Amino acid sequence: MSGWRYFVCPVEFNNDSNRFQVECEPPELFQLQDYALPSVLESFTGWTTVRLYPFQIHSIALSSFASIMGPFGGFFTSGFKRAFKIKDFANTLPDHGGIMDRFDCQYLMATFVNVYIPSFIR
Repeated sequence: MSGWRYFVCPVEFNNDSNRFQVECEPPELFQLQDYALPSVLESFTGWTTVRLYPFQIHSIALSSFASIMGPFGGFFTSGFKRAFKIKDFANTLPDHGGIMDRFDCQYLMATFVNVYIPSFIR
């Protein structure tokens, strides 16, 4: 999708032509770049470089964290509740423990993303 300017550039309305227009140079995050592979991967794949968009590398980092560390948000919340002898945080959703219990993994991910974006993307 990053090959289409419509997805990476702001869409503006032009009053003269009465149309929406997309005109910008895509940010560096959405421009193909060559990356050298580590020697371990190079010997395994036979490639010396790979062409990727930088945002793909960030997507891999975020999705890896979500799949590996995300479930620990649930474990942490469960331990927190047991420490205070609380079964459910609320009764908003009957038999589900409330909103907090449904989104416990999301809180961990939101914290990670909130630190990751200013640290590595901006």
